[in-house]
Amino acid sequence: MQRPSPPATINELMQRVNDIAGITLGELATQYQFKTPEHLLKEKGWPGQLLEYVLGASAGSKPVPDFELLGIELKSLPIGYNGKPLETTYITTVPLTGLTGATFHDSNVKKKLAHVLWLPVLAERALQPIDRIIGSGFLWQPNTYQINQLQRDWEEQIELIALGKIEQISGHLGEVMQIRPKAANSKALTDVIGPHGKLTKTLPRGFYLKTKFTQQILTEHFQG
Repeated sequence: MQRPSPPATINELMQRVNDIAGITLGELATQYQFKTPEHLLKEKGWPGQLLEYVLGASAGSKPVPDFELLGIELKSLPIGYNGKPLETTYITTVPLTGLTGATFHDSNVKKKLAHVLWLPVLAERALQPIDRIIGSGFLWQPNTYQINQLQRDWEEQIELIALGKIEQISGHLGEVMQIRPKAANSKALTDVIGPHGKLTKTLPRGFYLKTKFTQQILTEHFQG
């Protein structure tokens, strides 16, 4: 089957989202002849890649929203039988150098979360990745209170990095958003501002939304 083209309108995107609700990732992969890896446990990114492909996300690895024409970012959200998120949600990489004059309003975090298509996926641990069931996707934009929460967390943690105190950052920091190492292996080091203002090496870091924040988004949408 030919690769789906990027959706031209939000209505077209949401029609595609509604069409895949209730089916498993395995059924979807078969329908679109999308390659399913033999060892899915080593292919953590496969579910997201499949959903991007089927829905026509066009950004790839470019630092722009997944649906570039529409300015919408796709975030799949693994949930348990209880409807609660099973893990934190990756947003974007953390800038570790060149932070002079950096502001939240110009940040990739703000751009990535400006307009999000959330796609819940029933991904209880006992389910094989191909048996995970796609839920009802919905569009979300942060309200003023949520933007202020994200901004506070961003500023608090970016200030520590700018002051050369990256080692003081742990997953406990941040009310709704944390910073954690993000690297496939411990050799993938990158530059960071050290304790005395000189560059040193560290693991790349990523911004992640805490589960209590994504839980709140789900509750707001499904319970109004």
